[in-house]
Amino acid sequence: MFTQKLNELFSKLGNHSIMCLATSFNDKVTARSMSIIIYNNKFYFQTDTNFQKFEQIKNNHNVALCCNNIQIEGVCTALGHPLLDSNSFFSDLYKKYYEGSFLKYSSLKDEILFEVIPSKISVWDYDDGKPYQEFFVIQDNTYQKVYYTI
Repeated sequence: MFTQKLNELFSKLGNHSIMCLATSFNDKVTARSMSIIIYNNKFYFQTDTNFQKFEQIKNNHNVALCCNNIQIEGVCTALGHPLLDSNSFFSDLYKKYYEGSFLKYSSLKDEILFEVIPSKISVWDYDDGKPYQEFFVIQDNTYQKVYYTI
């Protein structure tokens, strides 16, 4: 059931989204909207190595992403420049969905691509007006759906 529900969630998310990315280091937490590519159940974004989020991720690989009622916790890893041949899956999709940003930023020398591998995902939703939350713990392959009373 875990795999089926996770596949349904990623199908619902699609292959791109504007998401809020939260990063932190030394008790300083920051958040910003990012243009995200979703590929093989992972999340990808590019940024400049001179930005605060780069420094925070370099020092603390734990990040969170959020869109609508979906929160993702994960581990973030640098994959090098977005235009490397090994990152063509990203650059092709980024150009398709965020062409303006691709043309303006992707070729800059200080750009870097990050991959977020999710560890936990939670989703708030409703069944016939009854609120519930779904929990996915990726490393344990566990899924739980909890209903709440109002």
